[in-house]
Parts: sequence; C-alpha cells; structure tokens
Amino acid sequence: MPSLTHLDDAGKASMVDISDKTPCLREAIAAGSIQMSPETAQLIRENGLKKGDVLAVARIAGIQAAKQTQHLIPLCHQIPLSKVAVDFEVQEREVQITATVKTTAATGVEMEALTAVSIAALTIYDMCKAVDKSMCITDIRLLSKTKTPLP
Repeated sequence: MPSLTHLDDAGKASMVDISDKTPCLREAIAAGSIQMSPETAQLIRENGLKKGDVLAVARIAGIQAAKQTQHLIPLCHQIPLSKVAVDFEVQEREVQITATVKTTAATGVEMEALTAVSIAALTIYDMCKAVDKSMCITDIRLLSKTKTPLP
C-alpha cells in the first residue's frame, strides 16, 4: 500500500517538498452536484431568486475558491493558476457542477478543482436555502488529472 505523502518519518503532518519536481502543464477536472426540488431548479433556470443570478455568483465563488485553496487546505502548495473554469448544467432536480483548473507547476491542481466545485455548490445552497431546505450536495469527486511535460 502506498504511504501517505503528507506525513514525515515520525508520522507528523508535513508539507511535501516539491522543490526537485520539474514543472509540467497540469490539469484537473472535478465534478459534483446539488440536488433540489424541481421548483428550485426552475427558479435557477429563470433567474427567479431574490438574491440574484445564482449561477453567475456560484461561478465567481468557485473561481475565487480555487485561487484560495492554499489558505483553506493546510498542506496545499501555493500554485499559480493559469485557468479556472466552473460550469453548470441545470437538470430537472439538480445542478451538475464541473470545474477545470490548469497550471504550469511542480504539483497538481486537483485540490483546487475540488475546492471550486465544493464552494460553487455551497454558494448555490446559500442562495437557494430560503426556498428549498431539502437540498443535498453530493458526489464531489475528481474526474481526471493530467500532467504533460513542457517542451
């Protein structure tokens, strides 16, 4: 079984040393969803909530969250992000959320993509909670991560 990378030889929490790693083009895609009533999904589609455009605010929140991951997850590295995209698909009883994050760095951006999805979902929850107390954030997961050597 592989060892945990964020533990030192004594079992204490430790930030991984990436100073010897070669920078590469890295991309991570994460997804999740927030389940809701059909009426709430319709209000989102029609931009009918009093707090404003739910998806526009959730998109900005997700992008901002990806950029702040180093402050939210204690052992994450500070990474210069070159792209953060947060996309939504409003379905009958849920909103599907996908985040794509890119960088050229010595470490990956999966935590940034997962954080973007999580905060986008929480923002949708916050903006819709007055009309739907039954919402459920679910299935937040990493879909893919890639590493491409630089020329």
